[in-house]
Amino acid sequence: MSAQKKHFEHHLSYVLAAAHRSINQSLTERLKKHGIKIEAWRVMECLDAGERLTMGELADRALLNPPTLTKLVDRMVLDGLVHRKVADEDHRQINLLLTSLGRIRMIQIRQEVDAQDQSLADVLDTTSIDMLREALAKLC
Repeated sequence: MSAQKKHFEHHLSYVLAAAHRSINQSLTERLKKHGIKIEAWRVMECLDAGERLTMGELADRALLNPPTLTKLVDRMVLDGLVHRKVADEDHRQINLLLTSLGRIRMIQIRQEVDAQDQSLADVLDTTSIDMLREALAKLC
């Protein structure tokens, strides 16, 4: 039985899932102080980059499916973090923009995410982090 458990825990898929779970739980706790979920943080980061993204592009970049993104954006609009604006070039498209409150919250949230990254950097050296980023990027 223990050989079976050991074998299971050595699967790359398992190790990646376990790492994701641990990091996700830690970041969730950090962001909870600000009343923000990880998915909302990813959307805000995408919007803060200044690119005009369609909802489909934003969903892809924020790692969400489109219906989930729509519900999340509705909540973020109600919370005053983002607002919708009809695109200047194509009036059929809607652009999302961070509000002033959204920008202020983004600064606070980014500090939490930076602290999370620093805690990971405390475990891994710079070379290992760079190698990990490169290796994981190949899987995407």
